[in-house]
Formats: sequence, C-alpha cells, structure tokens
Amino acid sequence: MSDSPYTRMTREEVAEEQVGKTTVSRPVAFALVAAFLVTILSIPLVQHYIEVRAGFAAKGHWVWPKAYDVMRFPGNAATAFNDPAHRGFWRKFQAANSSFMHDVKTYEKALEDDSFVARASLPHTQALTAEMLGLGNEQVYMGRDGWLFYQPEVGYLTGEGFLHANVLRSRARSGHGGEVLVQPNPVKAIVDFHNQLRDRGIHLILMPAPVKPMIEPERLSKRYHEPLPIPLQNPSYGEFLEQLRAAGVDVLDVSPALAQAKLASGQPQFLMTDTHWTPEAMELAARLLAGRLRDLGIPSGKDIDLKRTSEIVAGTGDIAVMLKLPASSTLYPPQTVTIQPVSKTDGSPWSPSAGADVLVLGDSFSNIYSLGAMGWGTSAGLVEQLAFALQAPVDAILRNDAAAHATRDLLARELAQGHDRLAGKKVVVWEFAMRELSVGDWRLIDLPAAAPRPPAAGKFYAPPEGGGSVRVTGEVTALSKFPRPGSVPYKDHIFSVSLAGLTGPGVPENSLAVVYLWSMKDNVLTSASGWKTGDRVTLDLKSWNDVAGDHERFNRSELDSEELQLEIPAWGELPTNSKP
Repeated sequence: MSDSPYTRMTREEVAEEQVGKTTVSRPVAFALVAAFLVTILSIPLVQHYIEVRAGFAAKGHWVWPKAYDVMRFPGNAATAFNDPAHRGFWRKFQAANSSFMHDVKTYEKALEDDSFVARASLPHTQALTAEMLGLGNEQVYMGRDGWLFYQPEVGYLTGEGFLHANVLRSRARSGHGGEVLVQPNPVKAIVDFHNQLRDRGIHLILMPAPVKPMIEPERLSKRYHEPLPIPLQNPSYGEFLEQLRAAGVDVLDVSPALAQAKLASGQPQFLMTDTHWTPEAMELAARLLAGRLRDLGIPSGKDIDLKRTSEIVAGTGDIAVMLKLPASSTLYPPQTVTIQPVSKTDGSPWSPSAGADVLVLGDSFSNIYSLGAMGWGTSAGLVEQLAFALQAPVDAILRNDAAAHATRDLLARELAQGHDRLAGKKVVVWEFAMRELSVGDWRLIDLPAAAPRPPAAGKFYAPPEGGGSVRVTGEVTALSKFPRPGSVPYKDHIFSVSLAGLTGPGVPENSLAVVYLWSMKDNVLTSASGWKTGDRVTLDLKSWNDVAGDHERFNRSELDSEELQLEIPAWGELPTNSKP
C-alpha cells in the first residue's frame, strides 16, 4: 500500500473522522435551544392560558386545566376495585383496569378535542382530505357518490362473529373500547327479558333494525355492482336467530323485506349521510310489525281514528356531522325527504298511551322522524306509523343509543319507582339497531314488581310537577359520563349530577337532589360539562315529569350509584343571568 498522503479515504472513514467535529457558536446554540423550547412549550402554555381564562370567566376563580385531570385516574380505579358489586380479586382487578383505560381514552380524546390548534385546523384539514383524497376519520367511512357510513356499522359486518367465543371472552374481560365491563352476549339478555315478560303473561317481539351497509353495500364498495337480493350479515347472525327461536323468542327481521323493496323500487332504503333508514323503509317496517301484531290479536277493541299528512323536510346526516367539517363546507348538503306525520282527528300530534296493549322499546331508528332535535321532522316516526297502521293506541319508551340496555333500564327504573308501565300490556316490541349485537352492553336487568319505594335515607328534593322552576345552589358530589362532540351519531346528550347541601326558596335544609341537564347541545359541550365534584353550582330546577315528554328520548347517562338512579330526578337548567 502506498504511503502517499493523498491516499483516497472511504466514505465511512470520512464520516468517522468528521462525526462530532461540527462547530456551533454559542449564540447559534442558544438560538436553536430557544427555538426548540418555544416550539414544544408554546402550545401547552397557550392552552393553559385559554382554559384558565375561561375558568375565571365562568366561575370567577382558578380552574385547573384539563391536562391535570390525569391525577384523578388512580382514585377512580381504586373506587372501581373496591366496588362491592365486583366479587373476587380478578373481577375487581378487571373493573379497576377498565376504569383506568376508560379514563385514559377519555382524557386523550378531551385533550385532542379541546386543543385550540385542533379546533382551528382540524375542520379545514378534514374538508381538504375528504374532498381531495376521499378520507374520513375514525368514525366515518367515505362511500361512493356522496354516501357516508358509520364505522361501527361497517365493523359489525366485517368483524368476527359477535357470538364467537374469543370475541365474547375479549369483550367481557376488557369492556368495549375501554368502557366499563360489559355483558357481551345478546342471547342471554334477550332470553332473560323474554322469560321475565312471559312470566307476566306478556309476549315479546324482537325487532332488530338493519344497519346501512347491510342494505346499501354498493354505495360503499365497488365490489358490489348492483343491489343485493338479500342483506349482508355478521357471521354469527344465523346462530343468533337459531338460539333465540329455540328459546321461544319471536323475532321480526325486516331486513330481507327492505332488500327486496330496494330491488323492486330501485330506491335506496337509507339516507345518504345519515345512519338511519328512509321514511319509506321505516313505514314498511311499521306495516310488517303491524301485521305481526294483528296475527297476535292486536288491537283488541281499542280502535282510534288517526290521520296522516305529507311534509317535505331537509336534514343534515348524523355521519356528516361526525366529520366535523367547517360550517362553510358544502361537501355534504342537506338531503330532502318526504315524511308523513301522524295526528289525531282534532289535528293534535299523536302521543303514546299508557293504556295501550302494546309497549314499544326503541332507539334512534324509532326516533328519527319523531324527535325534532334529530333534524328530520316530528310525529312521523316508527311508533307513530305503527299506531296509524293499527289504528290503535301504542305506548312507547324510546331512547337514542345504547339500545342493548337503555330502554330496559328505563322500564325497570319506572317499575322500581312504582310506575307500572307493563300494566295491561299484551305485547312488548323491542327494537334496536343491529350494530348493538357486536358493540352493546347486554347486561341482565331484573324487572321488579311495581310498588312504591320506601322513603330514602337522605332528603332528596324535586320540585312538584307543574310548579314551575326553583333556583337552588348545591355542591356537586357525583357526575355521570358523557360523550365528546362528534364521537357519537347524536348531537345532544343529557347527563346526571347529584347535588348535596341544597339551598333555595322552599327547599328543606341540607337537601339532596339528582338532576338531569344538558351536557352537549348541537355537538357543543355545555359549561356544565366542565363541573367537577366539590364545585358549588346554581341551577333552576323543575319537575322532570314536566319535561320528560320532550327530553326522555335523548341519549342520557346515569350516575354509577344504583340507589341514586332510583331517586326521583329533577330537570336542571343553567341560569341565564348568573355564572354556572
């Protein structure tokens, strides 16, 4: 080898010689470090300033930013671990882990949703990616020709069978999506409910409502070139039907009829940017249900005279809302449909009748053309169309979302409070969206005898029915959970708060109260959603019975305490002339 000083060095030798020899002057080093610190610290500092300032504006004192909510997680997990409802170390450990995971997921989502950077940039970024790249988000799949699909409904079809042993085992251990522990098997809950009703001499009709991708798959994927003669289904659905029918459960599946109606008419059976069926598909389902009831001898001499009119309404789909597009976006304009509101002969809107032979338990598929806040008209929903088809009174307990247990919870709670909603009933119809089969909490719920409850140990206050509102002040002792805006296909939510040490005109000293109030309106969280235990708050309370007819159907969360769930609630509203 030559000893010449001009011998060419390899690239590796050059790199090894030069690594670590870069010279940076002190001023440049300080500037780079300062720029780095400003970059990583400015956003959280500005977020702190925004939240603290908002806290002072709302409450007049220091409010810790949401970033510090993480300090509550261990305490919540310990509470779940020590809950006497969970027996055995392993179940306690599962409950604590589920609580902790739920808190973490909620915390992450809250930080994301409340970030001023996300609020400023996300809608416009989403609009750009949706229009240019056809991309949705974690809740929304972009379909073809302006159609949108809800992720859990697509997952219902593309996921494993909801009755597969590994799926049931996984959901029972961890809870769905970090939520509290669930009972994942729908067959157990349905058969249990069927048996309890049968013991009371009441017939159950189960009516699972089909979800959009079952009937409209060609709007989602090019693999389907034309409408299908039969609906798509989850792999476990056949086994599900076999087990229910073996147990004597009467199942009315309207999805094949909707698929055939689509083939015959050439018209979609679902709304383009919404999770729900069209008015025509819903009316077909109502007629099929009315036929099944007539086969059972319903109605039985309780005829009434109802009429229908036509009305054109335009609505924005709930899936489009979940995209969180800017208000100026015209990517998904409102869709126009024709509904048929049902009214009495005097022109007044149809209303449920407690003395009816039939009680319908339903979710948003029953509410969609009945609950005005959903944006698709009023008095024209599934129960109204059923009553019109029967020309007979119908009773109803309806609640958006959580249909696996929510309406049964409501029924059991009314019975426990002494309101016998099953008195005189011959048939209970249980309608729920089929996606609940794979994601719902199918908890077993006992239906108690309808008898007045003994007086509570504490002094719970609720304003008298028809007595107007009473302004009270109390300390928050517990709050129920609520969804983040855009995370569910419903833009309004009611949550529950327990108050202690109530003061107000005519309120007994040191009274307690369970209060329902808005946590979210039009996909915007209310100031009450920021309350924490220990806060002293002021509310205008009125009897829940005075507003239940308008508010009962909205998605609602309850307090964890079963004892508090059985107390008579009040309805609360934030005073417009005082700080919340």
